[in-house]
Amino acid sequence: MAPVSGLLLCAPLALLLLAMAPDSVSPAAASEGACLQYTNKTCEECLKNVSCFWCSSNKKCMDYPVKNLFPPRSLCELSSARWGVCWVNFEALIITMSVVGGVVLVALCICCYCCCRKKKSKKPDKEDEKVAREREQRRVRQEERRAEMKSRHDEIRKKYGLFKEENPYAKFEN
Repeated sequence: MAPVSGLLLCAPLALLLLAMAPDSVSPAAASEGACLQYTNKTCEECLKNVSCFWCSSNKKCMDYPVKNLFPPRSLCELSSARWGVCWVNFEALIITMSVVGGVVLVALCICCYCCCRKKKSKKPDKEDEKVAREREQRRVRQEERRAEMKSRHDEIRKKYGLFKEENPYAKFEN
């Protein structure tokens, strides 16, 4: 039940992200060569335009290939490509996002496991009550058997004259 509810929570978030994604290229990137004017300048100047990415190996500012998730190696190696900020390359970004995504998935799985475990822990309470009732019934039956055995033993003692009187000195009181 928990994975289904997790999917139900993620679906609106995914739809929101898709709705916020631009349908077409932004006006700043409308002209193909808008980023080329920052070639051989600094990374910071290039990345002021969000539609550009910087290749530090050849000091080129290029239009970000929006059809691909990551820039192809023909344009720039991932270790040299910068987008958004100059101090993070795409390789580090991919590794970091993978680790963060993995940690989030593991945390989500642990939460689901703990929630399911918590719900299951309520069931043994009913089982514990059942076990306690059965134990009490066994104790009552044991007490009944013990009383029955005591009365049988007392009858046998009376029959053979071995019955112990409650007060052995009662004979001498008279």
